[in-house]
Amino acid sequence: MENNKKILVVDDEIKIAEVIKAYLEREGYVVCTAYNGCDAIRLFKESHPSLIILDLMLPDISGEEICRLIRVNSNVPIIMLTAKVQEEDILNGFGLGSDDYVTKPFSPKQLVARVNAVIKRAEGSSLVVNQDIISVNDGDLIIDIVKHEVRKKGEVIYLTPTEFKLLLVFVKNQNRAFTRAELIDKSMNEYLDVYDRVIDSHIKNLRQKIEDNSKEPRYILTVHGIGYKFGGE
Repeated sequence: MENNKKILVVDDEIKIAEVIKAYLEREGYVVCTAYNGCDAIRLFKESHPSLIILDLMLPDISGEEICRLIRVNSNVPIIMLTAKVQEEDILNGFGLGSDDYVTKPFSPKQLVARVNAVIKRAEGSSLVVNQDIISVNDGDLIIDIVKHEVRKKGEVIYLTPTEFKLLLVFVKNQNRAFTRAELIDKSMNEYLDVYDRVIDSHIKNLRQKIEDNSKEPRYILTVHGIGYKFGGE
């Protein structure tokens, strides 16, 4: 089958990249590969992929730096694929804006399942909404469900698919307090076994993007002893 969605696979181990490519192509994706950071950045600009699978330990530019560069002006889904398995490495990956984190060694079939889940979440295909555009605080925040676009004071801000899904969970359940576990269940990959602190990383990033002052938030509020809730109207 052919779904025309393009995946960029970045890994300096050619055999691993080729295995991933083969499994994704079997699923119907169009796949391009890069074996170093420079080629990864070039191909990202040229091919406009629907998702990036990104190794962190590359010979020239680190995967973390590539993620930072991409997140300046793009919300393309990123799955980090790495041998870095420490909790702090995983939290740092999500803090940089990745949407999933897969550690080596890995199952190619499970990686494909994660790709499918992240793309599905990015498209919002499993989300039931009652309106296409949500306005918060007299237009301070405008959320366009169809375009997957968020504007803050009229300016487009770039949210990752996970951040976008989190924001929708909050705005559609105003004043309801969610535990971290509930937020993981509602906004993240069903195949992902994550720490509760991962949600804190996503909340921190989301606050930096939508709040006037992330240290004194008015939208994403901490509910001590429980988790978080949305305070906008």
